[in-house]
Amino acid sequence: MLADADLDSAVRDCVIGRMLNTGQSCCAAKRFVVVDAVREAFTEKLLAHMRAIVMGDPMDSASVIGPLARVDLRDTLHEQVVRSVAAGAKLALGGTVPDRPGAWYPPTVLTGVGPGMPAYEEELFGPVAAVIGARDTADAIRIANDTRFGLGASVYTRDSALGERIAAELLDAGLCFVNGVVKSDPRLPFGGVKESGYGRELSPLGILEFTNAKTVWVK
Repeated sequence: MLADADLDSAVRDCVIGRMLNTGQSCCAAKRFVVVDAVREAFTEKLLAHMRAIVMGDPMDSASVIGPLARVDLRDTLHEQVVRSVAAGAKLALGGTVPDRPGAWYPPTVLTGVGPGMPAYEEELFGPVAAVIGARDTADAIRIANDTRFGLGASVYTRDSALGERIAAELLDAGLCFVNGVVKSDPRLPFGGVKESGYGRELSPLGILEFTNAKTVWVK
């Protein structure tokens, strides 16, 4: 999140990207790296949207998120939140296991997240957003790349040329979006780098992954 980003539009995208499938998506937004110039404003807007999210029965049209897939996964997520707070992160919203049957976990926001914390180093597979401050654009790019994962990344800026250069040349991820939520599209190759895998699915490149190239050499 760069200093010139359209924060209202960007925050809406961030919440959608984080809460898709109750946060249980491989390409969901998990770490929000925000330059210090707009970090406070971004966090306030993020918290307002997250507080408004309704957690309930997935069959109820009023619900935005439901339970996680399994109780043990919920417990792992909560333990990551607890360890992050113990390491210095601030629990700005949520973070309490509901007293009800099932794998429920509320919309949660951690701020002040940094290296050494699970919210910085690990994948939080559920409705937990981690806000990480960056000094400037260069520092934000460094932090975004400071992870062993590399499936998707987004950059938000009003300077589309700068955003495209950052996405194409500076972000170390297989899917890089400018002013948009990372998502799959059957027309485009989908896949990551580093510990987020190799190879691609979808698109003509994905089709080629399932073919055997035969070499015939005749003298």
